[in-house]
Amino acid sequence: MFTDRRDAGKKLAERLAEYREQHAVVVALPRGGVVLGYEVAKALQAPLDIVAPRKIGHPLHPEYAIGVVDEKGMRILNEAEARTVDQKWLEEETEKQRKEAARRIVLYRGGKEPVSLAGKVVIIVDDGIATGLTMRLAVRSVTAQGSEKIIVAVPVAPEESIAALKAEGADEVVVLEPPEAFAGAVGAHYARFGQVEDAEVIKLLHTHI
Repeated sequence: MFTDRRDAGKKLAERLAEYREQHAVVVALPRGGVVLGYEVAKALQAPLDIVAPRKIGHPLHPEYAIGVVDEKGMRILNEAEARTVDQKWLEEETEKQRKEAARRIVLYRGGKEPVSLAGKVVIIVDDGIATGLTMRLAVRSVTAQGSEKIIVAVPVAPEESIAALKAEGADEVVVLEPPEAFAGAVGAHYARFGQVEDAEVIKLLHTHI
């Protein structure tokens, strides 16, 4: 159990201390992941950037993700679920979420240039993983940018998501809590798990590290 995201981020940073001398780049998933990513980047004296995939929610149950898409249009679908929905709707919703991902990237970066990941050790951080779809797309996106090595670092994740991330191309997956102890929801592992606002994401990304 973690007190809050900052607590989890500091504990994650301790586990990742070996990368301090490797000129790593920390890439966080907004919004909650940026709180942890900031703590990791600060401890490792590393640059901090973001990847911001957007979930594509089921038309009847928007909270249930049937896919994810990033600002460049890269997409991963739960194929079994995606086949059950109207395909015209799926393409329109994909484009809607792609545009929202692009809008958030611009909002959060606020004019800052993206950090180059080519040839770098990249640590992708989030506040936890449930299905793993979003993190899988983050791994795919970072791979496409020519990274040398990818470490996924999260406080909590189920075993099946860890296997899927390694299959996607993650060289290492660091999880603080034992995967078999995953409680079914990320928030169940935190004493405080309130929503992170855009303003906090922007502030953390623009704080000098």
